[in-house]
Amino acid sequence: MIVVAGEALIDLVPGEPGALAALAPRRGGGPYNTAVALGRLGSRAAFCSRISTDAFGAALADGLREAGVDVSSVQRGAEPTTLAVASIAADGSAAYSFYVEGTADRLFSAPDRLPDGTRAVSFGTCSLVLEPGASAYEELMRNASAQGVFTTLDPNIRAGLIPDPDAYRARFKSWLPSVSLLKLSEEDARWLGGTPREWLASGPSAVVITRGGDGLTAFTRGGGEYSVPGEPVDVVDTIGAGDTVNAALLHGLAARDALSEVGLVGLGADGWGELLRFAARAAAITCSRAGAEPPYAHELDAF
Repeated sequence: MIVVAGEALIDLVPGEPGALAALAPRRGGGPYNTAVALGRLGSRAAFCSRISTDAFGAALADGLREAGVDVSSVQRGAEPTTLAVASIAADGSAAYSFYVEGTADRLFSAPDRLPDGTRAVSFGTCSLVLEPGASAYEELMRNASAQGVFTTLDPNIRAGLIPDPDAYRARFKSWLPSVSLLKLSEEDARWLGGTPREWLASGPSAVVITRGGDGLTAFTRGGGEYSVPGEPVDVVDTIGAGDTVNAALLHGLAARDALSEVGLVGLGADGWGELLRFAARAAAITCSRAGAEPPYAHELDAF
């Protein structure tokens, strides 16, 4: 079982061309997209979050069930669903403004225990920024790591939500001893400061950097560095691409029985190359369609 912990929200994305005021609601949130992608790829996945009981929250819960994701660890609340308004640039990249005050996912409480058979827990994005939920997710991360569970972190920086960048950067560094695999984009890396080697020295066994259309690079604590190019694709938008990479990495590592420090070290050049190419293909499919719509396993087989 792979558990994904973090926010679920509604992305409001531009609708049909020419409809100036039209915004179409799409299910999203980095952790939510990761959980859905894991389910579509065929992994046993569970979502650990707090979702509203409003109509948007019902749609989010339905999306998890449709993907085969276990929702037994999802808390529910009457507060509204978080909204993210996306604007899409000419190259398909997305920028966001958020409506987060008083929303359900901010009131998440750390569970007493993880689902039976949990092999890994994934964290990231807004859920580690917005209090009081951020402290609860941080508690869950530290507890999971202390129990020997494989942990992944994708900071997925949303700078507009971070009032004190220096305080967040310090907090990010404090998480690293509890992180097995750190994945982040080049943009996130620049914003946070530091280098993969510096982060590896603080705890993670591997760091994966995504470089958009230029591909992915993995750095390992043993000094390994492995890169693959991006997959050519006509980009509609990049919403959910990084979340798809998270899911593809976790799915691929689980398939190789490599959700451990020893497992990551044992991948070697061939294993990392296969894993990163798989993640690049998955992300390319997501980029080829509007909104966060990660691929199903059969689509990757045919890609």
